Amino acid sequence: MTNKTNLIPRKQIAFFEKYLSLWVVLCIVGGVLIGHFAGDSMEFLSRMELYQVNIPIAILIWMMIYPMMLQIDFSSLKKIGKKPKGIVLTIIVNWLIKPFTMAFFAWLFFSNLYSAFISPELAGEYIAGAIILGAAPCTAMVFVWSYLSDGDPNYTLMQVSVNDLIILVAFVPIVGLLLGITDIAVPYNTLLLSIAIYVVVPLAAGFVTSKALIRSKGEKWFTSQFLPKFKPVSVIALLLTLVLLFAFQGGNILNNPLIIVFIAIPLIIQTYFIFFITWFSGKKLKLNYNVCAPAAMIGASNFFELSVAVAIALFGLESPAALVCVVGVLVEVPVMLSLVAYANKKKY
Repeated sequence: MTNKTNLIPRKQIAFFEKYLSLWVVLCIVGGVLIGHFAGDSMEFLSRMELYQVNIPIAILIWMMIYPMMLQIDFSSLKKIGKKPKGIVLTIIVNWLIKPFTMAFFAWLFFSNLYSAFISPELAGEYIAGAIILGAAPCTAMVFVWSYLSDGDPNYTLMQVSVNDLIILVAFVPIVGLLLGITDIAVPYNTLLLSIAIYVVVPLAAGFVTSKALIRSKGEKWFTSQFLPKFKPVSVIALLLTLVLLFAFQGGNILNNPLIIVFIAIPLIIQTYFIFFITWFSGKKLKLNYNVCAPAAMIGASNFFELSVAVAIALFGLESPAALVCVVGVLVEVPVMLSLVAYANKKKY
């Protein structure tokens, strides 16, 4: 007799997302080599700025963010009243807990545990990068984590939509507050400009595009034919962005190769810490598993595209702050896959 469970196809992560850490490593190597051999010619790209925004990087990051904004459906927010606890948990963890624990772990490691290896000035910039990363909850990869952990896709969409709206009003004040506490000058104009460029514009463009195409072509065509065409665009933009970043960071990395490990440690601790806070809080609130698991995934992962863009705008392409955000991309996939495995094992 055939076991029916053997007939159920095993859920798998898409090829690019599955090996994202490998691509990032290859981009590190390729970028460092380009930076080493290209030398002063890289300065041309770094000088292509307008109002402190690097134009090539801005275009690439917009190409990453716009496709994910096409998936946001604000009409789903009308259903929040039916199951509010999962949304409330997401908001509390992402905006009242996560940014502050990230700042704490960054301060603990960079300013204290690493003080023998890192100067106070460098520590401040590493902390700033971690703060920017921690203040931006995930809006794209969480759909992958939700799918792999059998989360409710409609509820996940609501959680992500709520976060995107909150980012518009909460990201700048939280980043400004935490940077101010660490005695880093806060250029609010640059922060606000970054949110406008990397959130407001692509969010509005994605909303208008999706509504217009669904109205004219239908939702099935939009999800099955139109959205998949943008995936290669996002992938190429992400890889090119990473290559450019590491081309500018090459000198820092070659002079201190262990810095990647140093940065990764507090980021990994933060990821597990936030996941388990959300996971056990959700169980305490008696949330259904398919709501609790995505809520924990959203809190644990980050909107690294926005973080990278803001770090570059505030501190520059070659800054330690930008490097922290890029290392966040490097560690995210293996750590999040381990949490997906945990959630599936503990499914209730």
